[in-house]
Amino acid sequence: MMLLMHTIRNEIDELDRNNVRLNLIGRLQDLPPEPLNDLQQGVERTQKNTGLVLNLALSYGSRTEILDATRNIARAVLNGKLKIDEIDENLFSQYLYTKDLPDPDLLIRTSGEQRVSNFLLWQLAYTEIYVTPVYWPDFRTRELLEAIFDYQKRERRFGKISEQLAQEKKE
Repeated sequence: MMLLMHTIRNEIDELDRNNVRLNLIGRLQDLPPEPLNDLQQGVERTQKNTGLVLNLALSYGSRTEILDATRNIARAVLNGKLKIDEIDENLFSQYLYTKDLPDPDLLIRTSGEQRVSNFLLWQLAYTEIYVTPVYWPDFRTRELLEAIFDYQKRERRFGKISEQLAQEKKE
């Protein structure tokens, strides 16, 4: 937590200057008060920035996120704020920690790992995955460009087959 506080305090000026918006996801209530306060100040300071969004996942696990969303939906149903028939994918997504974020288009997995590791399990449903043997500390601009070039060659089908996409383009 000391490293996190040190980094936020030292980097928030640069994030703000570069128009980066800081966003937090996870069970933030589980964090100690001092680092949480520093993080929240960073979020508030950068909330109007319109460039990149830096998402920090803290005290985060995707299975926990899904369970928290399920519990909150169940509470809303029990309190009469929701009807069971109103629950669909869009509504469920609004109960996730990432409710204000788009689903990722590309997941870059470093160090040759070929798993998602309890990370954004719901949100990764149609995400393209790029695996590189390069370890995270060595991942640089060249590796990022390689991942992007690979991604650009792919056909994004979102669960459809190529023929369905071709038909939709004709219509």
